[in-house]
Amino acid sequence: MRLERNLGMDLVRCTEAAALRSGRFMGRGDKIAADQAAVDAMRFSLESMPMDGVVVIGEGEKDEAPMLYTGERVGTGETPAVDVAVDPVEGTTLLAEGMPGAIAVLAIAERGSLYNWSGIAYMDKLAVGEKARGAIDINAPVAENIRNVARAMKKQTEDVTVVVLDRPRHKELIQQIRQTGARIKLILHGDVSAGVMTAIDDPPADILMGIGGAPEAVITACAMKCVGGEIQCKIWPRNDDERALVRAQNLDPDKVYHTNDLVKGENVFFAATGITDGEFLRGVRYYGGGARTHSVVMRLASGTVRYIEGTHRWDKLMRISGVQYAAKQ
Repeated sequence: MRLERNLGMDLVRCTEAAALRSGRFMGRGDKIAADQAAVDAMRFSLESMPMDGVVVIGEGEKDEAPMLYTGERVGTGETPAVDVAVDPVEGTTLLAEGMPGAIAVLAIAERGSLYNWSGIAYMDKLAVGEKARGAIDINAPVAENIRNVARAMKKQTEDVTVVVLDRPRHKELIQQIRQTGARIKLILHGDVSAGVMTAIDDPPADILMGIGGAPEAVITACAMKCVGGEIQCKIWPRNDDERALVRAQNLDPDKVYHTNDLVKGENVFFAATGITDGEFLRGVRYYGGGARTHSVVMRLASGTVRYIEGTHRWDKLMRISGVQYAAKQ
């Protein structure tokens, strides 16, 4: 059965649950506990979603992760059959250190739609919003891509902002961007957020460039497809072991993967909830007896993007949910 039911609000409830639980660990220095809290809450919430879901992008293989592992079935088991991509906390270090930009993320698409990277850790990425779609080429020089994006967005080159993960491997890339006169926004973690921020209204960045996680590329592609943006990426093996893995899987390291290679079909949903304050989502605000959340949900079929502000009361929420959001009084 096709994924025609609107599951957007169901997705948001899952990302809200993950954010509400993990937000308690902001600045407490324990990223493992923060991530586990989010995983537990998201996994529990997914159980009640009316779908037959299989985790394609998750917390790792079954022997590495007790919950939300690759291949795990989630949902009630009824139709529609869907692929599920999760990142209960994108930016665990950001959350543990009390820094901005941590979010809870969830995406779904029809069964067989999401690309499953088996053991591939990193990819070289290039992403833009709808206005610059068609203006990028990951095989072209950095300066050429920036000029083409500037032209597509009717900007001067020096008005373009490029977001890049702050890593030693990007030293040369950053230098090349600087030589064009474009602005650079360095981020510590969170390349899903970085990709999505190029595609929202009034974007804080125009281009995502550089090497980041392969699973995150698929999740980013879900959002980009929903809002008309574009992502291109290539496999980036870090060492001989990963190069051997690429050869063993008969993958071409020179192949360019486009948005539609990473997520197929026309029934795609993306949802995210802020955990700590970020560029496009506010973090969780706790008050006496409850909390407030800020989320976004996107649906490809309708082209709708909704920003949702939720107010949650523990006394009511914990009566109907098995998630322990607050200490019992």
